[in-house]
Amino acid sequence: MTMRGRVIRQLRWGCVAAAALGLVGGCTGSPSDAKPSEGTVTTGVARTPGTAHADAIAAYRAMWSDLTAVAAAPDPQSPRLKGHATAGALELMKYGLRKAVKEGVVTKGAPRLAPTVVSARDSRVVIRDCVDGTDWLEYKRSGELKNDVPGSHFKTDATVRRAKGIWKVTDLYMHESGSC
Repeated sequence: MTMRGRVIRQLRWGCVAAAALGLVGGCTGSPSDAKPSEGTVTTGVARTPGTAHADAIAAYRAMWSDLTAVAAAPDPQSPRLKGHATAGALELMKYGLRKAVKEGVVTKGAPRLAPTVVSARDSRVVIRDCVDGTDWLEYKRSGELKNDVPGSHFKTDATVRRAKGIWKVTDLYMHESGSC
């Protein structure tokens, strides 16, 4: 499948994009292969598999940190989003942020992550996580909760790839609320 096809498949699940901002609740579909830290994660030429796993997980966590920070004052054009995400993952986050701007909401709090490596090959690492979004909620600009839907846990699949020594999340899929 082409990158464009993958992006379209990911964006087709509009409610999945809302999940990127903590609104998980009933999104299903076929996942694509898929904790906060600052800065770009880089790797050297000769890396051990364990180090590659750690670098990929660090990039995944940094992507969530970037999304959490940007969602507090939604800006789909924030350059911070490109630091640890690209391709379909970046487009999914931008889509969710555009939706938040349109709805006039901000996200407060932070998700809790527990990523594990599912598979790794060459410069590609697939991560699975059970994201705890119970303390990552959407609020109206007035400061009140957007709705009375509590945050929840949701399974997330991500693919992290190394290109030119830099690990970035390329594919991201968030399953429905309560999926883990």
